Amino acid sequence: MSIFVADVSKMYGIQKALDRVNLSVAKGEVVALLGPNGAGKSTMMKIITCYLPQNEGEVKVCGYNVMTESLKVRQMVGYLPENNPLYPDMYVREYLEFVAGIHKLGSKAKTRVKEMIHQTGLEPEHHKKIGALSKGYRQRVGIAQALIHDPEVLILDEPTSGLDPNQLVEIRNLIRKVGEQKTVLLSTHIMQEVEAVCDRVVIINKGKIVADAPTHELQLLNMANRIIRMEFDKTYKWENLKDIAGVAEVQAEGEKIVRIFVSSEEDVRGRIFRFCAQNNWIILGMGYEDQSVEQVFRKLTFES
Repeated sequence: MSIFVADVSKMYGIQKALDRVNLSVAKGEVVALLGPNGAGKSTMMKIITCYLPQNEGEVKVCGYNVMTESLKVRQMVGYLPENNPLYPDMYVREYLEFVAGIHKLGSKAKTRVKEMIHQTGLEPEHHKKIGALSKGYRQRVGIAQALIHDPEVLILDEPTSGLDPNQLVEIRNLIRKVGEQKTVLLSTHIMQEVEAVCDRVVIINKGKIVADAPTHELQLLNMANRIIRMEFDKTYKWENLKDIAGVAEVQAEGEKIVRIFVSSEEDVRGRIFRFCAQNNWIILGMGYEDQSVEQVFRKLTFES
């Protein structure tokens, strides 16, 4: 297991930022860590990367304990914080050689810098000072420094924050490519990014994990408040569907299609089918409407 988090809690004074969090990420997974502001995402990442100690629980990266084997953990991890900490007066190549020196790459440093410039698409800008780069290229430099020592695990905190649409696509493609060989844990507020890049989604709210599922299965979470779309052969008395347990509302779409709003965590399609059969209503189609990652996220984290 690349990342192992067991019963982790973190306090800032009297405020509990993380509350007995459990999380595991296998080698080769690209996992999105989602949550509203203040949910505990950055705190979790800082603990995994040894920037902060937890108050309770255990965290291991590639089998090494973050509390007792932090130097080993740092060798295994590449980290891009939300506020990309670059030196604007240094040239791109100069900065990456500096980072390579910190990681003690020795004779491999120049080769590795060249590889990172190519892999992250920095060739057109590598001769410039970092302060003269666009936001997108600065993010590329940040990812290059996180990858330069060839870590097993890559931690990215809001890697596409503030990028324009073209830069978003480029950085997403880069993350997807990196994810073919590395374990990647990233936080983001951009739901399309999750659907485009990530294998799995973990949603955290008020310091607790409220959902953890493969991206393609996320729509199956939180059955309550979902919508069933049905097509019939003709118009029936749709209002009678409200008598079925778990049905909150019914909306007609034209003469033959209805949308049924569910208020139960149970799967109510069987009840609806039996009701229709008993009343000789002919069903041509029935299924849940797909939920986007954004819809699931809002349902699980919304505060009324």
